[in-house]
Amino acid sequence: MIAILAAAGAPQGYLTFLPFVLIFVVFYLFLIRPGQQRQRKWQDMLGQLKPGDRVTTSGGIRGSVLSIKDDVVQLRVAPDNLRLEVTKSAITTVTTNEEEAK
Repeated sequence: MIAILAAAGAPQGYLTFLPFVLIFVVFYLFLIRPGQQRQRKWQDMLGQLKPGDRVTTSGGIRGSVLSIKDDVVQLRVAPDNLRLEVTKSAITTVTTNEEEAK
């Protein structure tokens, strides 16, 4: 195929650059874009965080949100009702009151 294009007068520079463009497109579609979508979804989840939500941190601690200040969240952790302060970035999952009712 390359010989046909070269004989037709296609510039060689573009043909050697084409595989790199295709590799970049594949990386974007399968690696970069899904990561961006995951990050956007996580940021939206943290933005909708409110007192009363049940959360799980990256360390595996589960608790209820008591208050939210800037980048710090106060959690109440059972069974002794301990109060912990964690950063918002440590929160991995949120279970709202509506999801618990189901």
